[in-house]
Formats: sequence, C-alpha cells, structure tokens
Amino acid sequence: MRIRPRSALELFIIGNLAFLAVDVFVAHEVNAFERRPEWIPFYFSLAAPLLLIAGALVGRTRNAIGQLVGWSSLAVGIAGMVFHLQSHFFDEQTLKNLVYTAPFVAPLAYAGLGLLLIMDRMTDPDSIEWAQWVVFLAFGGYAGNLVLSLADHAQNGFFNRIEWVPVIAAAFGCAFLILLALRPLDDVLLRATAWLMAIEVLIGVIGFVLHVRANLAQPSPRLWERFLYGAPVFAPLLFANLAVLAGLGMWAMRYSRRN
Repeated sequence: MRIRPRSALELFIIGNLAFLAVDVFVAHEVNAFERRPEWIPFYFSLAAPLLLIAGALVGRTRNAIGQLVGWSSLAVGIAGMVFHLQSHFFDEQTLKNLVYTAPFVAPLAYAGLGLLLIMDRMTDPDSIEWAQWVVFLAFGGYAGNLVLSLADHAQNGFFNRIEWVPVIAAAFGCAFLILLALRPLDDVLLRATAWLMAIEVLIGVIGFVLHVRANLAQPSPRLWERFLYGAPVFAPLLFANLAVLAGLGMWAMRYSRRN
C-alpha cells in the first residue's frame, strides 16, 4: 500500500500532539504546575492523539473527530498564548517583559497543529491547494521559531555569536517557504527549498547537541535540574520538525501533479 501525503501528515500531527505532552510537562514543571490551567495542554496532548487514532479506525467519524480536535487545539494554543503573556507583559507592555515572560509563542504550536487538522478536513488532499496550505503553515511555524530564537537568546544578550545561527536559519526558512507557497509550480524554487530544509534539519540536530552539552556542564548536582532550568533541550529540534512538515508539503506538490 502506497503512503499518501495526507496519511503522512496525520501521523505527523498525532506524533507532535503526543510529544507536546512531554514538552509541556518539562516546561511547566519549572514552577511545579503552580496554576491548575497549566495542566490543560498536558491532558489535551494525552487525549487528542487517541481521539485521532480512534477516528482513523472508525472511518465514518474521522472528519468529525478531526474537526473537534482541530478546533480544540486551536483554542488551547490561543488561550495558552494569552495565559503566557499575562505573566508580565499585560502589566507593562515593554520589550523587556516580552522577552522575559513565559515563551508566549510556544503555545501556538497547538494552534498550528489545529489549523493543519482543520485545513486537512476542509481541503481536497490531492489538490495543489492542500500542498500550498501545508507549506504556508510550515512558514507560520518558522515565523514563530524566529520569534522564539530571538527572545530566548536575547535573555543572555547573544553571549555566544553562534546563537545568531538559529535566528538566521529561521529567517531563511520563512523567506523560502512563503515564496514556495505562492509559487508551487516553480521547480527550481522547490529544489532550493528542499536543500534548505535539509540544512535546517542539520541545524536543529546540532542545536540540540549544543543545548545538551550546555546543560551537562551546569554545576547543579542533580541531572534533572540541569535540564529543567537550563537551555530548552527540545527547542532546536523544532527546526527539524518544521522542515519535515515543509517536506510533506513539497512532496504533496509533486504528488498533486501526478494525479
């Protein structure tokens, strides 16, 4: 049986929602889940993949469950962004408070996955429009990653020059993906974007290794605390994750031409 881009995207969404449970747990464990609403995305990430799997097994409910999970994920993402901003930024709208508040862009990962689900249920998966939407939402992810890279590394004033690499990489990702979303039939642009996404994967893996090394060098006697309060170890892998999403969109662009 040949795997289609739509099936691969479904697996991508399920895997990402499940992994976000781990990411949210680590992030909110910093303050020991001080406020009860912080548990909402954690439990949602446990339930949503199971619902999507159930919908796939019972084909008649696939669309309804997908829509339900999609809109719920979108709501969780937007509410999470507002919740994070309320920690400091809404008290005083300054650049300092924006940088040092909880990572306000991070919850939008749920919004992005929700939009992918909604788009998938409302668009013909064999059409070029479906592929364009996937690439466009990958662009949105890179735009968020650009903000995260700037805000996270601004906290230490870009102490190490190599910290500018993810900022530049995210900017290039944004530029190429928005162009490809607008010009899906440009084969030269598609190949160039594919090569760029391969580089983005490499940058993500190297960033992950550097973050792990930085945390291992911390003086804390407990290994868990080094990773809990140190560099966000999963953050660089977002480059690789978004490159995979963009790759699915590019695969779908070629697939749509053959069908």
